[in-house]
Amino acid sequence: MAKATLHALVAEQKILNRIYVIRGQKVMLDRDLAEMYGVETKQLKRQVNRNTERFPKDFMFTLTAKEFENLRSQFGTSSWGGTRYMPMAFTEQGVAMLSSILNSKTAIEVNIRIIRVFTRLREYALTHKDILLQLSQLEKEVKNNTRDIDNIFAVLKELIETQSKSSRRNVIGFKNYNKER
Repeated sequence: MAKATLHALVAEQKILNRIYVIRGQKVMLDRDLAEMYGVETKQLKRQVNRNTERFPKDFMFTLTAKEFENLRSQFGTSSWGGTRYMPMAFTEQGVAMLSSILNSKTAIEVNIRIIRVFTRLREYALTHKDILLQLSQLEKEVKNNTRDIDNIFAVLKELIETQSKSSRRNVIGFKNYNKER
């Protein structure tokens, strides 16, 4: 594998590892984007705050304290340091908009990679939608089967209990009195 191709795969994997699902949307956080763009997080936030009209709520939102705590707990360690402000989360459209306010060559190249990864994720989701639907249907069937199996065991248990109560009766049928003693 060529060195450039390997570098691109590593870069894509790095981007994928930094896409989170928050509020049901795939997003990237300000600190991860700033690191990839080669700028400080506060510089990225400053540029966003100077251009708020470019970032409606479906492009960018600020995490709540609870969302931030949930996100930190997923990492297991507090590598986040002492953040003064809650992180900003950027959707795919928000990431695309960042390229218009961060004009560095690095920011543009990174944005192109990020948008391509988001596009592949969307294509992957669409091409595998039928598989996901089938898995969802199978899951529902399994849940129904579990209830049916529980019902079968309940009936069997009842039958066994009923049979053990009735086994105390005298046995009806032919008795052989000519047995050798």
